[in-house]
Amino acid sequence: MRTRTTNEAATGTRPARRVAGVLVAAALCLGAAPGVASATPTNPSDAQLGAAQQQKDAAAQQVGALSAQLASAQAEVDAARAQSAIALDTFQGKQAEHEAAQAAADAATAAARQAEAELAIARSNVADFARQSYVQGSTNPTLEALTTADGPAQMLERAALLEAAGAHQGDVVVQVTAAEQQARTADAAAQTALAAAATLEQEAADALAVAEQLEASARAQAGALATQQATVQQQLQQAQETLLGLQGARAAAQQYAAQQAAAAQAAAARSTTSSSSAGTHQLVSNAGAGDSSAVETAISAARRYLGTIYSWGGGSLSGPSMGWGVDAGIVGFDCSGLTRYAYAQAGVSIPRNSSAQYQALPKVSRSDLQRGDLVFWATNTSNPSTIHHVAIYLGGGQILEAPQSGSVIRVTSMRWGGFIGGARPSA
Repeated sequence: MRTRTTNEAATGTRPARRVAGVLVAAALCLGAAPGVASATPTNPSDAQLGAAQQQKDAAAQQVGALSAQLASAQAEVDAARAQSAIALDTFQGKQAEHEAAQAAADAATAAARQAEAELAIARSNVADFARQSYVQGSTNPTLEALTTADGPAQMLERAALLEAAGAHQGDVVVQVTAAEQQARTADAAAQTALAAAATLEQEAADALAVAEQLEASARAQAGALATQQATVQQQLQQAQETLLGLQGARAAAQQYAAQQAAAAQAAAARSTTSSSSAGTHQLVSNAGAGDSSAVETAISAARRYLGTIYSWGGGSLSGPSMGWGVDAGIVGFDCSGLTRYAYAQAGVSIPRNSSAQYQALPKVSRSDLQRGDLVFWATNTSNPSTIHHVAIYLGGGQILEAPQSGSVIRVTSMRWGGFIGGARPSA
């Protein structure tokens, strides 16, 4: 049985099959009766064989160099995608801070408006007091009320009433002062909160711009890589055809020489008529623990969206949503959007972005991973701030993930390169 070489596996079977077909045809011609005319294959000289060997070595060297270039280019694309994911993570965190600051600003604004309303009421009360004093002709009607009393009993009654009225008027003045101070304080708090919200909004916008630029760069590199792969594939195919052709020429010449020697021996020993038959031989290859309920609920929720397109920045607590920036208009999930949605269906609340999920949840080592745990990847496995991807561990060396732009939610094999650790939402 002939084992395929590495180069043949890389370049496919069509070139090898074409060359093999040529060799089979040559063998059939060479196996014909000696009396049948056939073209004699040229037996390469030592110099030709040496040149062929040099061409073979050069082709192998070219294959190695091109493979190294592809590996380097792929590493650059992967690094750009990782940095893009980290930048998106930062944006999502800033966006959450901005939303919280905006809510605080709205509450402060509402408090300021309430204080202004109370101040208006208090000022109205003071205006009413001044109006009554003017109508009565005195700002101090107490003496007039007492001197016009019809007797001691009425005087005592009026004195009590006037005392209560005076206390109320004093309260009105105090309320005005307090309302003015409260209005000023509430307005200042509202302005501060609004300024903080505006700053966070700008920071979020800056983070999003960086993320979009990195993602666009990654996609451009990926496109260039695809073009380069096509070129390399063609070069590999041509090199392989050349090598197989040279090897076939040598094999044909050697086979022809052997058959000629056999024919000569047969002719010398021929004394009786003989016949021959050919048989075929077909070689048959016979290629031979957390809350389990929450875990299964989360996995089931994520599985419902297998095949759903990846959307950069997409995914909400209720399901797929519009992406950000380069994926604006695409409805789907990104990696952390999927994990947060899945566990939300199990009643488990986790942060929006991947690095925050890792920081917030109980950690799990590689040897202790269980079904339903979240697994994380980073560009620097000693630095959690470089986390750029998260998936759900299914057990048995399988994960469920929203991998990257241009792909879909899938179940695939666990990858240990860049693995920084696990976390258990169900703990």
